[in-house]
Amino acid sequence: MNTLSQLKKGALEHCVLAVIAAAGKRYGYEIVRVLSDKGLITYEGTIYPLLSRLKKDGLVTTSWESTDKGAPRKYYQITEQGSQSLAAFRTAWQDFHRTVNRILEQEDDFGELPQ
Repeated sequence: MNTLSQLKKGALEHCVLAVIAAAGKRYGYEIVRVLSDKGLITYEGTIYPLLSRLKKDGLVTTSWESTDKGAPRKYYQITEQGSQSLAAFRTAWQDFHRTVNRILEQEDDFGELPQ
């Protein structure tokens, strides 16, 4: 698996939580579409198992809602625990992002390693 795929895999759970939180609630295909539109290409086969795990972990709840255009849809809403997890990830991500950028841009003085 390439580096970009590994990075996406590591961040996907919290990107899904952020997409749900931004709208209040979303259904599965809608989440896939939003992530894809933002450039984080993913597939329903990846998202639905992830959503099941988020529910099992208490980070989202689900509800079925009728639609005018067909079968009812399962909607996902973020829980308080999910919001806390997302907030913690945002902080950790910013710290990680800054550190990696400093290293990659060689803003830090690495000095010499002890022998």
